[in-house]
Amino acid sequence: MKGFDGAVREPYHSVHEWLSTQKIDDLRRKRSEAEALFRRTGITFAVYGDDAATERLIPFDIVPRILSGAEWRRLSAGIEQRVRALNAFMYDIYHRQEIIKAGRIPADLVIQNAAFVPEMMCVEPARGIYSHIIGIDLVRTSENEFFVLEDNTRTPSGVSYMLENRETMMHMFPELFSRNRVQAVEDYPESLRLTLESVAPDNLDRAPTCVVLTPGIHNSAYFEHSFLADQMGVELVEGQDLVVVDGALHMKTTRGLRQVDVVYRRIDDPFLDPLVFRRDSVLGVPGIFDVYRAGRLTIVNAPGAGIADDKSIYTYVPDIVEFYTGRPPILKNVPTYQCRKPDDLTYVLENLEKLVVKEVHGSGGYGMLVGPAASRDEVDMFRMKVKARPERYIAQPTLALSTCPTLVEAGIAERHIDLRPFVLVGDRVRLTPGGLTRVALREGSLVVNSSQGGGTKDTWVLQE
Repeated sequence: MKGFDGAVREPYHSVHEWLSTQKIDDLRRKRSEAEALFRRTGITFAVYGDDAATERLIPFDIVPRILSGAEWRRLSAGIEQRVRALNAFMYDIYHRQEIIKAGRIPADLVIQNAAFVPEMMCVEPARGIYSHIIGIDLVRTSENEFFVLEDNTRTPSGVSYMLENRETMMHMFPELFSRNRVQAVEDYPESLRLTLESVAPDNLDRAPTCVVLTPGIHNSAYFEHSFLADQMGVELVEGQDLVVVDGALHMKTTRGLRQVDVVYRRIDDPFLDPLVFRRDSVLGVPGIFDVYRAGRLTIVNAPGAGIADDKSIYTYVPDIVEFYTGRPPILKNVPTYQCRKPDDLTYVLENLEKLVVKEVHGSGGYGMLVGPAASRDEVDMFRMKVKARPERYIAQPTLALSTCPTLVEAGIAERHIDLRPFVLVGDRVRLTPGGLTRVALREGSLVVNSSQGGGTKDTWVLQE
């Protein structure tokens, strides 16, 4: 909210004035009202392996995170450049592999990567798009400096919280929206539906039929699956609701079978088709991959899209952007050490207490070390893990992440935040203004993931 000189930054003037007039007890009461709204709506997530509670609310903070229109315009240009390059990269590695032949990325890093799906070689996805729904995680380190922390090109989650956070804020604080011209986010479900329809197979003689494929009620993001299906006006299905007949995918209905053209799947690659991937999967649909490969179905996001968000590939994204766009990246990566490289490994092992170390295939804040916040025993244990399997880890410097005023038990205090904008790629790139701001609620913590105790905020992009 404030610059390095202590002055309130322009986008926050109105909210700063409003905060200065609020009583902490009133804000706490509003926060309780918001939690009650979330409980009535059923906005929860599951924490795997948690015996205390199978469902939790993601803590919601009522102080918004605000970006000016000019800031968002710069971010938008960088995000669009990045998602176009990532899709071009995926198309290339599943076809001619020109970037490997050019020596811009090591072949083994791609071909031997667990996220690489050989069955996708030479498959032609609709419009050449592999990742239609992308979440780009950003962190801010100074007034004009944003870094990409990671790319989410498989099944990025959290958009339902972005939408519900906004609805809740507008319900509780209408006076704030009357003082501030905030760009809307509520058209995301319509944009998502239009994107799905735009990538349907060619030559349909009717409107495309789209469905959301969920693993079921025990998935941590099940609320989001059902929420998005409802908001788009499409069916929420499980694998048992679908069947392949006569070379096409059909949905079982009370009126018989109905052909499906686009599947927005929220299940992982290995479980998609037991005839091609994991034979023990009961979540997917036998034969669905053959229908997809024949061009009679679009799967969103495509199988194999995870190769572009693997953390070992992340370090090469600046090269990927330049290779496919001919221009340097607008948004920078966080400087990253690859432990698979001997020199990088030596540096990381000598400086573990200063670095953030992540598993290459990890997610959700699990399997990572935040060196400055770790105990000596934790650092020593992680050193043994990295030594044993260095190719499984990357490391990054601890960034001075920006903070935002947040309501905590002691009152209003600064807490670290990041931002996940959601991008839709189909007949065009659709970018919702803002995204999901995640906040680390523990003092000094840099881990914002909900599974690790983080919360969320409404994100405002002001109209210019």
